[in-house]
Amino acid sequence: MNLPADLKYTKEHEWIRIEGNVGTIGVTDHAQGELGDVVYIDIPDANATVDQGGTFGTIEAVKTVADLFAPVSGTIIEVNDVNGSPDIVNKDPYGAGWLVKIELSKPSEVDGLLDVNAYKALIGA
Repeated sequence: MNLPADLKYTKEHEWIRIEGNVGTIGVTDHAQGELGDVVYIDIPDANATVDQGGTFGTIEAVKTVADLFAPVSGTIIEVNDVNGSPDIVNKDPYGAGWLVKIELSKPSEVDGLLDVNAYKALIGA
């Protein structure tokens, strides 16, 4: 299982990569594996605001539909249109399968997220 050490993780299985005041968010390799084949993702357009821990959309797989939870508060500034090929989330969850980019409104919230070792302990990896 791929778990990049430079990311932060949530207990709900999202990851975030921080670059300046922008966070790129997606679902973890563990999450996509548990979901199975991703068939559709519903996320709001850019300019939507989200609160840490609040839902920002849903991810639909053959097995189930699951909520997507924001690791941090902020404004969505870019949405990756993965619905043309939603299986990219399964194939490359940390690269081309990212979901949204958020401009952080409370950067200190990142400090409360899980590092790679804490996430590995959470999922038993």
